Amino acid sequence: MIFEPFFTTKGIGQGSGLGLSQEFGFAKQSGGEVLVDSEVGRAPTCHSSPGTAVSLTREPDPLMDGHGTCVLVVEDKAEVGSFATQMLGDLGYVTVLATNAEEVLLELANNADRFDVVFSDVVMPGMNGIDLAHEIRRRYRDLPVLLASGYSHVLARNGTYGFELLQKPYLVEDLSRLLRKVVTWRRRKGITAR
Repeated sequence: MIFEPFFTTKGIGQGSGLGLSQEFGFAKQSGGEVLVDSEVGRAPTCHSSPGTAVSLTREPDPLMDGHGTCVLVVEDKAEVGSFATQMLGDLGYVTVLATNAEEVLLELANNADRFDVVFSDVVMPGMNGIDLAHEIRRRYRDLPVLLASGYSHVLARNGTYGFELLQKPYLVEDLSRLLRKVVTWRRRKGITAR
């Protein structure tokens, strides 16, 4: 399937190979569809048409307002990080973008209390998202981490170690629902960002 987000011929840090699967996710998120023409010996041609498909399955989860919740977004690909922070900003979240684990650990060392949650990609050059999540859990025990990945082989081999996981490509509804879930867990424990 051309939208399979879990296969790539590229090495880690050399690109994700998620272009078509993300196009599919964006078209579906906006109520559209992707049409594909394919024939043997020729690369498939894709055309997306936002807003034209009618879903008969289920209503999307309502978008959840972030109410100023502060999210540290970790994404090494600039366009994906920009998309995530814009989406979250539109929902009322306050975001800070970091491109690697070292930046995250510096942000947290400066003022971990300002963040309600860390939203991190799994596959990144250097320290990966799972190792980063473990380090955050070790240093800042009550700071929740939400992981995102389009590489099922990484997660099948290693698991998520109890961290919440969002599969790429994701819908904004799914992101807002999981962020609310992890932040609500933290607030139930009486912990709030300052």
